[in-house]
Amino acid sequence: MIDVVIVSFAFAVSNLVRFNFDLTVINLAWTVNQLFWVLTAYLVGFMVFKSFSGIIRHTGVEDAIRLFYASSLATGILLLMNLVSYRFWSEDIAPHSVGLAVIFINYVFSLFFLITSRFLFKAVFLAVFESGKNKVNVIIYGAGKSGTITRQTLLQDDNLHYNVVGYIDDNPSKIYKSVQGIGVYPPSVLESDFIEKKEVKEVILSIQNISNIRKRQIIDQCLTHNIKVKNVPPIQNWINGELSSKQIKAVKIEDLLQREEIVLDNDNVANEIEEKVIFVTGAAGSIGSEIARQLLHYKPAQLILIDQAESPLYELEIELRKQHARLLHDVRFVIADVRNEKRMRSLFKKYHPNYIFHAAAYKHVPLMEDNCYEAVLVNIFGTQSLADLSVEFGVSKFVMVSTDKAVNPTNVMGATKRVAEIYTQSLNNAYAGNTKFVTTRFGNVLGSNGSVIPLFKRQIEAGGPITVTHPDITRYFMTIPEACQLVLEAGVMGNGGEVFIFDMGESVKILEVAKKMIKLSGLALGKDIQIAFTGLRPGEKLYEELLNVEENTVPTHHPKIMIAKVRTHDFDQIAQQLVVLRQLLNTGEEQRIVTKVKEIVPEFISNNSRFEQIDKTRFANEAPKNSG
Repeated sequence: MIDVVIVSFAFAVSNLVRFNFDLTVINLAWTVNQLFWVLTAYLVGFMVFKSFSGIIRHTGVEDAIRLFYASSLATGILLLMNLVSYRFWSEDIAPHSVGLAVIFINYVFSLFFLITSRFLFKAVFLAVFESGKNKVNVIIYGAGKSGTITRQTLLQDDNLHYNVVGYIDDNPSKIYKSVQGIGVYPPSVLESDFIEKKEVKEVILSIQNISNIRKRQIIDQCLTHNIKVKNVPPIQNWINGELSSKQIKAVKIEDLLQREEIVLDNDNVANEIEEKVIFVTGAAGSIGSEIARQLLHYKPAQLILIDQAESPLYELEIELRKQHARLLHDVRFVIADVRNEKRMRSLFKKYHPNYIFHAAAYKHVPLMEDNCYEAVLVNIFGTQSLADLSVEFGVSKFVMVSTDKAVNPTNVMGATKRVAEIYTQSLNNAYAGNTKFVTTRFGNVLGSNGSVIPLFKRQIEAGGPITVTHPDITRYFMTIPEACQLVLEAGVMGNGGEVFIFDMGESVKILEVAKKMIKLSGLALGKDIQIAFTGLRPGEKLYEELLNVEENTVPTHHPKIMIAKVRTHDFDQIAQQLVVLRQLLNTGEEQRIVTKVKEIVPEFISNNSRFEQIDKTRFANEAPKNSG
């Protein structure tokens, strides 16, 4: 109805303009009659293009376009009526048609008034109803298409009270120009008093093609000035191609720890894996489950996912059946324990695997320090059993997932993984040409079960304090998908006997991670939440290593993947040592068990552990020999 009134007003103005504001020459009866036909034509246009269906307070360019189409259709109808009237109707009917001049003048005025009225109503609505709300001033980083869509998404959500005060862009050609009436500024404004003057509280990252390094720089810059940072997901993750305000989420600590993605030779992996029978042990864990997800895409003949944890394996089955239903006809979910040699033998007999990705292990350092019996049983003898069966049944590749904690170990967990490395390598040398044994070492993975990041998140949600063992403790980090890509690549790259290590980038101070997580949560350290130092846990060391001091590396075809040149061990000797270790395991005497492990791995020196006394005794006995 408002649009009808506006068109009526525009028609009246059009007639005044057409006759130079001379009311004496305007035939009022004719004009009223013509108005009927004008309104009829415009009503048709409005109905066809639904120009009335937009919500006024969200008026935008699309609404103006609909009005343009509706007005153009109405004008076309009036022109057609004019043509038919003067050609086929008698003169007494012809005056009912609208003159050409009035039609075109009315078209211009109607379109102008219709569009202007909407933006005027929008301005009034915002001034009256939105002015009292507490607005959050934000800057959108990225003045491209994604940035403008982000702004529209924020404006259209009534639950969000954002006021976009500007864009920031790295492109010099856009700086100090405007987009949708909003100014575009250089990145340097984050370091100026602009932020304070505009009272900017948040920065929303809406750049689609940005390196992880540049992203970290921007986030660090914002956090330094206590500005909250949110992130717009990649376009491919938008719902039906449209961005939802619920998808704009706070930046996670993982975004700050990620490095540039390492691209591996997926074609090479596909050629090796396709139509092969694959075992994945520890398949319900963080690493094992991701290996399983990635393997599915390479179309193995059969994928046997093995784990002794019933509930996590069931959850993995539910997830994979939902996401990869068409790929799961040759996948088996098997409850089995790698320590049970008879059970594993039956699986080897039934499926005859070509590849084994061995991720089953106990990995929690303090827990294994208190339960060294289980660490030895699973990490060493579970691996030995699988390795021996692999040789017996002619498995092509055995890929073991190891850890940086196996290098110069200071705890039982790392030492048992090192023994497993030693055994599989010596077995590879003893049975060269049969089964190829390959090891991969990497550091902490982001988001894995029991890692520091989920722990800090839970502590922040609980109000703190965040517990950090030592102010100087550092760790390497990588993503779970990245780690699993390395495992797959190693499986097809390895010729047997190698220990593959990863370019992990720079190690990260855990204290800095905690501080950044506090800032990302919008909290203030010392005011809203505290950090408590608890001291190194049993077996824990300040920093992790990927190489032993006596090891160095040789390059591979990939610049980010290297082969550690490790000491070789005689198979018969290590096999005999494991026989003795198993006998000690049967006694249950932990001190003697750990002493034997230290004998196999001489560089294993306990730290902050009840087993430190073993080292004191060992070194005391060695001292006279060295002095002599």
